[in-house]
Amino acid sequence: QVQLVESGGGLVQTGGSLRLSCAASGSILRINTMAWHRQAPGKQRELVAGLPSGGRPKYGDSVKGRFTISRDYAKNTVYLQMNSLKPEDTAVYYCNADTLVTTTGVLVDRWGQGTQVTVSS
Repeated sequence: QVQLVESGGGLVQTGGSLRLSCAASGSILRINTMAWHRQAPGKQRELVAGLPSGGRPKYGDSVKGRFTISRDYAKNTVYLQMNSLKPEDTAVYYCNADTLVTTTGVLVDRWGQGTQVTVSS
């Protein structure tokens, strides 16, 4: 069974940094795009950053220059380094894998359970 498990969320002051991790476990052969999305209370879920396998990262406009997405392909893990955090970055952050090729078939659109990030002013 494939699972995506996030970690690294927490409470930080404005201007601080956090690093989120998301590890995909299971009999995974390859993952296409891994991404981070976030959802603040009363708002729609939005893309924060995405990184295709072997491709270039894509960032939401509000985080460009402050957040960096990276992957460890050997560990099926994606990271989100968040610097210069602002109160408006407060949200639940979700990890997503769009297509996973496993030993038993192809899975699409898998999500983690989310991790809370709170930035105090």
